[in-house]
Amino acid sequence: MLQMDSMKPETRSNVNGLIRTFAKVLRLRAAGIATDSGKIRRLKSRNKLKLKLKDDEINIIEHHYQSNVDYIAFNGHQSKSYNYEDEKLKNRAAIEAFLAKLFASISSVKAAYAQLQMAQSPYHPDGIQAADEIVVSELKHLSELKQCYLKKQMDPSTQVTQLLAEVKEQQSLLKTYEIMGKKFESQLKLKDSEITFLREKLEESESQNRALEKKLNPNPSGSSGPLSVLFNNLHLSGLNPNHLLMVLRYAEKSIRSFVKLMIEQMRSAGWDLDAAADSVEPGVVYGKQNHKCFPFECFVCREMFDGFHIPNFSLPNVFEPERDQRQRYFFARFTELKSVKPMEFLTHKPRSPFGKFCRAKYLRLIHPKMESAFFGDLNQKNLVNVGGYPESVFFATFAEMAKRVWLLHCLAFSFKPEASIFQVERGCRFSEVYMESVADDALWSPVDVVKVGFTVIPGFRIGKTVIQCQVYLSTA
Repeated sequence: MLQMDSMKPETRSNVNGLIRTFAKVLRLRAAGIATDSGKIRRLKSRNKLKLKLKDDEINIIEHHYQSNVDYIAFNGHQSKSYNYEDEKLKNRAAIEAFLAKLFASISSVKAAYAQLQMAQSPYHPDGIQAADEIVVSELKHLSELKQCYLKKQMDPSTQVTQLLAEVKEQQSLLKTYEIMGKKFESQLKLKDSEITFLREKLEESESQNRALEKKLNPNPSGSSGPLSVLFNNLHLSGLNPNHLLMVLRYAEKSIRSFVKLMIEQMRSAGWDLDAAADSVEPGVVYGKQNHKCFPFECFVCREMFDGFHIPNFSLPNVFEPERDQRQRYFFARFTELKSVKPMEFLTHKPRSPFGKFCRAKYLRLIHPKMESAFFGDLNQKNLVNVGGYPESVFFATFAEMAKRVWLLHCLAFSFKPEASIFQVERGCRFSEVYMESVADDALWSPVDVVKVGFTVIPGFRIGKTVIQCQVYLSTA
């Protein structure tokens, strides 16, 4: 309530007039609200508006007038709220339709661009022109959408308009995927043709290699094979690392032939090859079952190349030339043996350095239990022990391998400085500079997972030239 004690009579009179006027207006407004039957609606009031004057309280507005005012005010607010929400939904629908059109147009540009790239290779002028027209048309459409957005002149949206835009977008995406699918098919056909061409080249190269090998080695069973032809006119001054590499590959082939024969003998004797392989190199994880031959190759190479770095191969009672005479001495030994059969040489010169080498290596390599299991007795080992040489396929294969290792040793000491031999220890990280894997599939494993399991064939170093050693990679 307002305290009006200090008001003057003139002021009091003006207030009374204002109150009367306000009450009259409310009566007129209330009279305008009627039911369908034309009667004035009267509502109960919850509050009374009072002003307290100096002498007494005067009711200026009756409760039913106030009720009418509340009713009018409430319904007016509700109508405005309803109009605002409706407008908000319309604007949101218009924006969603605008975005649908925008993404549909962008998808069309992407599809047209993919079509343009596809038409360039192989060159297709009609396809390029059609794709170019689509790109230009969609870019114009994007420009129009931009102007509508900036000027806030977006068209009223309907559900059909938005669905049509989404359908257009999906069609453009489908077209893009179809074009990419055709592109991948074309690339696949190209790769297939490349593979076919490379296979033909490989077959041609293999055919040429077989013809060349046949020409160089007309008698594969004899020892007067490729070396006797390739090194026929070789002089000491013409030596280079490639010659050592060829002799090494020549020795590798013989080592693998002997290991294959040894494994066949083990299998015939009923040996457990898995247990035998684990006894040679324990704890190695093999990628394939046929990789179990590599530990046996490792064992044979370990025995055959032991002492390789020493001029007399660490053999007792074998002449060792002075350093300044080594090149000529060992090159002469290489020339002497390269073109003869090992068994014939051993028969004519049983006490030669090569004969002593064969005897020492056979006794170390073939354990008595192994020979007894293979042949049922120790006759071959006993014969070798007293200076003889058995006339068996097994020993002949061993002698051929021993000859090639001996030739490699002689050639290594024919260089100045002489070639050095090396191998890598188990657990080392793989290095393409110093190693090559005997099992290519192991190289597909992560570098931090595979390590060197063991060295199969040793490597060589001649000055700054490195001939890689062959290793077996393992995950354990």
